[in-house]
Amino acid sequence: MTISQGTIYIVDDDKAVRESLTMLLEAAGHTVKTFSGAKDFLDICVEGSDLDGCIILDVNMPGMDGPALQEELLRRGIQMPMLFLSGHGTIQTTVRTMKAGAMDFLTKPVEGEILLERVQEALERSSQIKKQVEEHQTIASRLSALTEREREVMALAIAGHTSKEIAQQLNISFRTVEIHRAHVMQKTGASNLLELARIAWLADPHEH
Repeated sequence: MTISQGTIYIVDDDKAVRESLTMLLEAAGHTVKTFSGAKDFLDICVEGSDLDGCIILDVNMPGMDGPALQEELLRRGIQMPMLFLSGHGTIQTTVRTMKAGAMDFLTKPVEGEILLERVQEALERSSQIKKQVEEHQTIASRLSALTEREREVMALAIAGHTSKEIAQQLNISFRTVEIHRAHVMQKTGASNLLELARIAWLADPHEH
C-alpha cells in the first residue's frame, strides 16, 4: 500500500497514548509530530503556516478540549482532516465533531489496523484539500489580473448576455466588448464560456 504524504499531528495529554500511536504510525512509514495539549499545537498553527497532513485529536484534555480545538482550527482556516479519539465518547460529542467536519470518531483503545486505515483515508482527503487550495490560489491570481471593465464584461458574459447586449449595457462599442472578452479568456486561461463560469465560481462560490 502506498503511503500518502503528509504529517500526522497527535494531540493528546496522555503520554502513553502519544508514544504507542507514534510507534504504530512510524512503523507504517508515517511522519508523526506529537503535542501534549491544544495550546502547544495552536502555537504552530499561525497564519501562513503550511501544515499538511491530518490530526489525531483527543476529546477530553485539560484546558481546551478536542472539540474546542477543532472549532479554533476552523476559525483559523486550517482545513486538515481530523480523527477524534475518546475513552468514553458520547453521542452528542460525536455528532458535534462530525458535523464540524471530523472524519471519524474512534473509541480508545483503538485497533491498530482500523486506525491505520482511517489515517490513510484522512491523508488522501488532505491531499485533495491541498490540490483544491492550490487551484483556488491559481485561479484567484489569474482573476486579479483582470481590469475592472474586464470583470464587468466577464460577469455579463457568464450571465448569458451576448456581446451586443453587453455593449448596450456598458455603453461601449461591440468591438471593445469583443476585445475585453478576448483579454478575459486569455488572462483566465479559459477556452470557452462554460470553463470561464467554472473559474469564476471556484474563485468565489458564495457569489454564485
